[in-house]
Amino acid sequence: MTGTDTNVGKTVLSSLLCAALRGIYWKPIQTGATEGTDRQTVVGLGGIDVADTLPEVYVFDDPVSPHLAADRARCEISLERINLPAGNGERPLIVEGAGGVMVPINRHQFMMDLMRQLGLPVILAARSTLGTINHTLLSIGCLDGAQTPIHGIVLIGPPNPDNKRAIERYGGKQVIGEIPPLENIDRASLESVFYRHFIREAFA
Repeated sequence: MTGTDTNVGKTVLSSLLCAALRGIYWKPIQTGATEGTDRQTVVGLGGIDVADTLPEVYVFDDPVSPHLAADRARCEISLERINLPAGNGERPLIVEGAGGVMVPINRHQFMMDLMRQLGLPVILAARSTLGTINHTLLSIGCLDGAQTPIHGIVLIGPPNPDNKRAIERYGGKQVIGEIPPLENIDRASLESVFYRHFIREAFA
């Protein structure tokens, strides 16, 4: 999972997929740990067992970009330490990135480099509202330029058919799901969204 922006909804999307697909959750790089980790959030929102999550490789307290959080902790993030975990049968591995595609993780590398190293198809979480066309097309262009396969786009927010059509037309990628505003976020509501608003064949 990557996003077009910070706080776009990657963790809610990760929770949804873990709940609906019985996925295993992993966030290799976590910042802002003083406010709680995304792994804890996924366990709570998705109603999944802690045993169905994997520990982070890097955890930093400051709620800032990974490169800056690492600098403040007087260390440097090394991609050599981040290796794809061994498979767990037929259960999907749901990997959540930190921020967006071009978020720096050290002085020379970006989140994009981690995606390329792991070699997993990318799901791009994007807002449904005004401004999303530009942000989403820029992210798509960056991923395509790096020859990183995009599995699909998930729009998060109030339904906006015009923005959806524009992203699919100009970005050349399919919107495979939408998450509308939710009054309550729990396992039941997330599973309901998956069955009502996602193209289930995209996750077969």
